Amino acid sequence: MSTQENIHYWNVDRIMKLLIGLALAAVLILLIGYLSDVLLPFFIACFIAYMLQPLVGFNRRFIHEKGRAISSILSLLEVLAVVALIVYIFLPSVVRELDMLSKIIHEVTSGKRPLPPEYLTIIDWFDRYIQPATLKGQLSNLHIGTIISKGTSLLNESITVIIDVLGWALTVVYVLFILIDYPQIVKGFKLIIPHKYRPQAMVVVKDVQKSMNHYFRGQGLVALCATVFYCIGFSIIGLPLAIPMGILVGILYMIPYFQYVTLIPVAIICAIYSLSGDITFISMLGRSLLVYVVSQCICDYILTPHIMGKEMGMNAAVILLSLSIWGSLLGIIGMIIALPVSSLIMAYYERYISYPRTTKPKTDES
Repeated sequence: MSTQENIHYWNVDRIMKLLIGLALAAVLILLIGYLSDVLLPFFIACFIAYMLQPLVGFNRRFIHEKGRAISSILSLLEVLAVVALIVYIFLPSVVRELDMLSKIIHEVTSGKRPLPPEYLTIIDWFDRYIQPATLKGQLSNLHIGTIISKGTSLLNESITVIIDVLGWALTVVYVLFILIDYPQIVKGFKLIIPHKYRPQAMVVVKDVQKSMNHYFRGQGLVALCATVFYCIGFSIIGLPLAIPMGILVGILYMIPYFQYVTLIPVAIICAIYSLSGDITFISMLGRSLLVYVVSQCICDYILTPHIMGKEMGMNAAVILLSLSIWGSLLGIIGMIIALPVSSLIMAYYERYISYPRTTKPKTDES
């Protein structure tokens, strides 16, 4: 588009519509942020329902159902059954490992078990640079009246916790209703768009839907494989709480590069386990890092290219920037909607601003 065409394209009417649209978007972001505690279970339910659509479709074909109610209930029951089975199988070992770690901590703090030599250096450093008398003075400032006043709020805090639990329990109900009415919900979103702009907007929405289908469901399969690899790897090296840590890594694998956050709890578990004297902290942490290296190499260089195929048009830097911006604006909700919204903005910009005179941006034919 030439400079003269740009002048005619960006007239007062278009600029006003752009400003009004930006103002409405800002108000919407503020409203979502204000209602984040209420909307978070709903957004998570939408994401889960979206991920379960292939399973619902399979069950519909399997039982030859014309509607979606039975297949949606069956899909939800299948997922809950798998989760319950995993908990039933691995919960006893998790409880035993937690008891083992707590026993190690208790024996070390009570003096029954001597500290490994490398920890004595750390304790000497704390004794030298952190004065116990200062900590004692701070603790002495806690008056009994303050403790009693805090205790009176226990009932209110308990009620808040109960309400939060009930709110998260509604997530399962949300998932079921969204699964049953998924086609109607998708059609309802079309009605939000003014009829005049609906054909052009739906082209962008379909592009985003295609890329999101490719990304989320492909990344979900990669995350499932990563969960298996990490659970097996942590179990082989003898890391306590291997299964919960492997599942946590798999869940965070849905957000690019967030699986490395689990290095912190893994290091803490290695430190506690090394207090037993059976293994050194460096040795246990080194084995854990080896699991990360091997699992990441398999996932990044073997599974991801085959499962993901073509990329969704957003490189790693843009993905991280999108997660950071939307996460800072809307918290967890922002991180859930970051990639779809960013992909929608990029598709709209590419189709109607970079290439406003063509129905589709020009691409190089390979």
